[in-house]
Amino acid sequence: MTTFNLPDLGEGLAEAEIVRWHVNVGDAVTVDQPMLAVETAKAVVEVPVPFSGVVKTLHGQPGDVIATGAPLIDFETTNGTATTRGAMPPGPTAHVAPTRTPAAARSNSPLPPNAASEPHTSTPGTSKRSTSSDAGTVVGNMPTSDIELIETAHAGSAHTRTNGGGTSPPGPASQGGRLRAAPAARALAKRLGVNLTALRGTGRGGVIIVDDVLAHSNIGPSNSIVQGRNSAPDSSGTPGGASGTSAPGNATPTPTPAFAGGEKLRGLRRAMSQSMSLARDNVTKCTLFDDADLHHWREGQDFTTRLLRAIAAGCQAEPALNAWYDGNTQTRRLMTRTDVGMAVDTGDGLIVPVIRDVSNRTPAELRAEIDRLKKGARDRTVTPDDLRDVTFMLSNFGMIAGRYATPVVVPPMVAILGSGRLSRDVVAVDGGIEAHLRMPLSLTFDHRCVTGGEAARFLAAVLRDLEKDN
Repeated sequence: MTTFNLPDLGEGLAEAEIVRWHVNVGDAVTVDQPMLAVETAKAVVEVPVPFSGVVKTLHGQPGDVIATGAPLIDFETTNGTATTRGAMPPGPTAHVAPTRTPAAARSNSPLPPNAASEPHTSTPGTSKRSTSSDAGTVVGNMPTSDIELIETAHAGSAHTRTNGGGTSPPGPASQGGRLRAAPAARALAKRLGVNLTALRGTGRGGVIIVDDVLAHSNIGPSNSIVQGRNSAPDSSGTPGGASGTSAPGNATPTPTPAFAGGEKLRGLRRAMSQSMSLARDNVTKCTLFDDADLHHWREGQDFTTRLLRAIAAGCQAEPALNAWYDGNTQTRRLMTRTDVGMAVDTGDGLIVPVIRDVSNRTPAELRAEIDRLKKGARDRTVTPDDLRDVTFMLSNFGMIAGRYATPVVVPPMVAILGSGRLSRDVVAVDGGIEAHLRMPLSLTFDHRCVTGGEAARFLAAVLRDLEKDN
């Protein structure tokens, strides 16, 4: 019997939701045939069959959330030996919280926010038991990593180790002086001053997740930050002042829903809830508003490509807004390439594909990329590579309604530009009045690392570019 664990899908995420299985118990399968589709916080990913053999057990059903490294499927392989199509090259490395350079650094290409300065790679471990367990490496055309992020409880530092296959049952996440916690949960715990060793992880395999930290903060003795928000629900949907009930033997009480008949957020909406909670607790936001006068535009202008060009001009005039910021280490990283994430509205929630290197693309190239990414986002075929390493955000909410807004900055980014609904406004011109087409703009920035002057200069450069006739 060979157990295959959910792999690191190359996104540095701690879990994924099963969307559908392409195989059933008892099926004879071969390497690389479709096995299942899983949904992460970013995309729907197809995972191929890693071994040739017979499916014995499925460790989850559609809708179940599985932790990275947790058992996913069991195979009965020929003579008890897993047969694969050759060895895979080392996959993407797991990302460990780094010790960052204390000075602002410029980079020609962005790295993931949690990328370590020295990547770690490993090979799947071999179980000493009679039943082998795969460490979570995908066989076929999807290279992955089997590295699990472990945080030492006594020192608060992080390091990696390879999964030897299998996971511990739900229980205290601190075992042998080590903590198993999702990166988002660790970041939130630091912000709220929560001691992770006091938590019992409710994620698959006992991993501490964001909901565990929020639940502890709402109910525990050291909860002044969250309890002060009694009027607003947290990311799990439970109001800040709601009480909870404790299951026997659990160190952390389980929150009780404030209303009956609700449903747990999943997929994109669940990811949005977690991201917005982290943004709320970690960003000091400030928003500037202004209007771009488009009266002199020539016929046939593409609004979205002009916005992207204007953002590139703004980043060139004021690079401080095209950056990442780590509040824990007070480290800023300026980017020389502008990769703009453009929010796309879908029935399942927002997806933010990334348009790469906008300053060096022609309007025709930008339009083709926009169309490709929007189609991929709406039919859920956009790839993980199209969703990572964004350096600046654009929210084109005016395509639906609304003139001004206060868009939310999601760390590690430091700024987002929102464009509102176009309108013809009456303006004073040479002692008279005229009706000009104008575009409302809303620029939100993280005031922890961006000054008001830098933000104003960025917005001024955007306005100058948008107000050109072509």
